[in-house]
Amino acid sequence: MTRFLRIPVMIGVLAIAGATTAVAQSVNFGDDSSQWANDGECDDGRFSGPGLTSTPLLQQDVLADATDCRTAYKAGRLSLLGVASDGRIDFGNDSGEWANDGECDDMRFAGPGMTQTPLLQDDIMRDATDCREAYAAGRLTLAGQ
Repeated sequence: MTRFLRIPVMIGVLAIAGATTAVAQSVNFGDDSSQWANDGECDDGRFSGPGLTSTPLLQQDVLADATDCRTAYKAGRLSLLGVASDGRIDFGNDSGEWANDGECDDMRFAGPGMTQTPLLQDDIMRDATDCREAYAAGRLTLAGQ
């Protein structure tokens, strides 16, 4: 490979590496205020993968187990649940008990479009229409953004 061809290739490689870092840095992991923080398992329901705890996920642990979740995320053992690498959100389906009631019941989201009742692990990605509509209207964001 000539020297002139190597420069564009290296620039492309550096740009891809920088883009990957920027995506990872955009995740808000919150803090370590959960009683389960720093136990080696992520307890935040916004994530999925082998780094996630096998115990029931609780609303109060969203954005409250930063060190465990960040460590597993950086190791490739977690990903944001229902969020593609390009940032597109998979809202899931409407199979939840509280789907189509005008309030989002998915703990991955935050904002005035959310229900005021306790959020349950079973409702993650199971209230698509309510969450999608509130998100499109600007009444929801992904939790931590």
